[in-house]
Amino acid sequence: MQAENAKSPYNHDILKERTKMSFNELRKDYLLDRWVVIATARARRPTDFAQKTREQSKQSVCPMCPGNEHMTPPAMMVYLKSGKTIKKAKDKDSFRHKDWLIRCIPNLYPAFTPPEKGMTEKQIKKGNNLALAVGHHEVIVESPKHDEHPADTRLPQLELVINAYLDRLRALSAKPYVKYVSIFRNHGIEAGASLSHAHSQIIATPFIPSIVEEEMKVAKRFWTQHKKCAFCDIIEKEKNGGRLILENSGFVAFSPWASINPMEFWIMPKRHQTTLLNMSQNEVKIFAKTLKTCLSGLEKLVNDPPYNYGFHLVMNKEARNYFHWHLEVYPKLATWAGFEKSTGIYINTVTPETAAESLRKTISS
Repeated sequence: MQAENAKSPYNHDILKERTKMSFNELRKDYLLDRWVVIATARARRPTDFAQKTREQSKQSVCPMCPGNEHMTPPAMMVYLKSGKTIKKAKDKDSFRHKDWLIRCIPNLYPAFTPPEKGMTEKQIKKGNNLALAVGHHEVIVESPKHDEHPADTRLPQLELVINAYLDRLRALSAKPYVKYVSIFRNHGIEAGASLSHAHSQIIATPFIPSIVEEEMKVAKRFWTQHKKCAFCDIIEKEKNGGRLILENSGFVAFSPWASINPMEFWIMPKRHQTTLLNMSQNEVKIFAKTLKTCLSGLEKLVNDPPYNYGFHLVMNKEARNYFHWHLEVYPKLATWAGFEKSTGIYINTVTPETAAESLRKTISS
């Protein structure tokens, strides 16, 4: 992975000159064996996706709002304000804490559930093609305020959300049957958020998901060949390219070279870190500001679009040299149809360079 210069395969200006923009572009992902069509011949502007109104989830009573704690299972973690500090507690049986800042509760409809006490590996894994969905599925209620989403939240509250991610990641990753912890967020009903109250989700699985596993394998191979982190190499390249959105003392945000979603962007720590647990509290503060700034820019530019975001991380200590955690943000602005679903080849009608330029201008205005 070279710096973006005349010899680099990621130099968009060189490619533009060669094609004279008469063809769409095929771009390969940095690490994954995945090709994307960047539709330069029919490119759209980010503002083309802005809608006057967006569909909202309909709920007469929100089970996540203060006063309705009895409508949820007992929280396994609650943040409470105690003077100038934050106190951590748990709900018990029918008791529910009030005046909370953050709540972490079991998902009422979990995709993965904890194993029964004494359950053996043989009982969990039924064969090569069948296993029990053992793990955990939790919901982080991000604020007592219903609409305090990351783009509009107070920075201290967003820092609490990120610290809640860290607390649950630490607790879940310590369980022997957990091999991966997915931390993600669905914003808007089109992106899969069935409840509109600000919340994230965490799913702990007994295996490493295929996308992360493929990233690990390629990153390990890159480390073996070059003795440096492939993700650190990506950061150095994107810092000096036209896809950079912002850079500060701790993080870089950019539109990836072969993004599959219009307006997709990633956030990476500049300091090499395998997992979020490597972050210092100062880095948590910087990350919160970076995330809020980028999502606020997206909200302003495309009128609060639905989106998903998810962290890519590795819990395996052996990967500490070659894997680098990052957050990927996927605005839900396109509908995958027959071609994408049958081939795995995606068509993106907003070039990453246009997406980055638009977000830069919006953030700086």
